[in-house]
Amino acid sequence: MVDLILTTFDWVPETPRGYVRDIRVRWALEAGLPYRVKSVPFRARNAEHFSHQPFGQVPWLTDGDVSIFESGAILLHLGNRSDALMPADRRNRSEATQWLFAALNSVEMASLPWSIFVFSGYTGDTLGWKRLDEFLEARLQHLEPVLAGREWLAGTFSVADILMADVLRLVDRFDGLAKNPACRDYVARATARPSFVKARADQMAHFAAAD
Repeated sequence: MVDLILTTFDWVPETPRGYVRDIRVRWALEAGLPYRVKSVPFRARNAEHFSHQPFGQVPWLTDGDVSIFESGAILLHLGNRSDALMPADRRNRSEATQWLFAALNSVEMASLPWSIFVFSGYTGDTLGWKRLDEFLEARLQHLEPVLAGREWLAGTFSVADILMADVLRLVDRFDGLAKNPACRDYVARATARPSFVKARADQMAHFAAAD
């Protein structure tokens, strides 16, 4: 019996397909952890849904009698289960952990509102857009020399790279990495891995099946 169950929506609109955050978990699980996927309704989120994910979002992961929400927490949990997802030595494990949190707290906090503005067409000559664009560029300028000097964030590919690459991938979707070639090359390296290719194909097929 498979203990790991990934829960995601049964359907989403076409625009976010390939970017729904269950892709981060699928990507990690492709390291060799057997799992199955369960669906919950996109349009009708009931009490059971909110008992697992208090904000009515996805994904969450069930591991036996443990239920975990938030993609970063799930990746950390899976990293502790698999040597393929976290470095074995103490120093590099700490490095991977800090970069996982940096992806969420330092980069995604800038990239997500920036992406929402771009998607919504709010990129004109306004103070709000200028500040968001400068905020993201400042984060990327600090990240650029880090990624220029290493293949992966913590020596070997880890959950930190899954999270950071996915955060940057959304920026790259809107050509936001044009001034940051090391960031762009890092995303290309990460998304060329067979585990990502399969994770994305599986997510696209999952949502398309409900059309």
